[in-house]
Amino acid sequence: MNQTASKQEWLVIVNPNAGNGKGKKDWSSISSLLKREGLTFTAKFTDRKGHATTITLEAIAEGFRKIITVGGDGTLNEVVNGVMMNRICSPGEIILALIPVGTGNDWGRMFGIPLDYEKAISIICGNKRMLHDAGLISFYNGKEKSERYFINIAGLGFESVVVRRTNIQKDKGRGGKLIYFYNLLMSLLSYKNTAAEVTIDGIKRNIKFFSLNVGNGRYCGGGMRQTPDAVPDDGLLDVTVINDIGKIEIIRNLQILYNGKILSHPKIDGYRCKNIKVVSDSIIYTEADGESLGHTPAEFSIVPGVISIIYGEYSIG
Repeated sequence: MNQTASKQEWLVIVNPNAGNGKGKKDWSSISSLLKREGLTFTAKFTDRKGHATTITLEAIAEGFRKIITVGGDGTLNEVVNGVMMNRICSPGEIILALIPVGTGNDWGRMFGIPLDYEKAISIICGNKRMLHDAGLISFYNGKEKSERYFINIAGLGFESVVVRRTNIQKDKGRGGKLIYFYNLLMSLLSYKNTAAEVTIDGIKRNIKFFSLNVGNGRYCGGGMRQTPDAVPDDGLLDVTVINDIGKIEIIRNLQILYNGKILSHPKIDGYRCKNIKVVSDSIIYTEADGESLGHTPAEFSIVPGVISIIYGEYSIG
């Protein structure tokens, strides 16, 4: 890899549209708090999807090694992809921090990073770090194969349908904390369970399922605990498969999506693995960290201990 003199200041990547425009509206307050804490930084704003990845790649080439994301889980995902794709230095040399502005804050929730800006910045100043695993999903758009890294949770099936519907509404300026839950209920009306060949660490299973989630993290969809026992630095992916379950039963058991007891249901299976492949006759859409991607065939794998993150509180239990 090329040697580039590293800068000591932070790069702050701001998504002005995060949180229904909170990124733009609250930036003045956030920047004042950063300055008050004596953090020197350069700020850059995103203006389109994927822009945070481009900014990250350019910043690393310029010598930045410390990046703060001001945005939601999707913006963080783009930054992570820039870090993983760079060829200037190893990803672990880049320090990532988060000031959550989005409505979900699912990754930050796991690490005790609050929506309160002052408290989030105090965590950055505390500089408590760990090496976090990265997930990698390969998928297709038509006949074209693509890849995307994820830091929190990826999945396919029902989850991706809800994410796709939610993102369309967000692009139209409709947001809020209840938007995901609303789309979850509405998507149930038309969704049909799908048959697929699922291979987990080389063992094939032919199943019909409602959804399949693959996690480094434990939370998604604004607080749902789809992979409640995931450990972000164990070199493994946690997989939750909601099998062929009816809509009425899903509605009746909605609480287990949130209370961490999802794996207690007899029609829900949990696995821990390094690789999972999903092949299906009909298209099953995929998503990662709340970002809509392509479709099956899809493969999920793990890149252990590769991303250096600053966190607040975190425990395995």
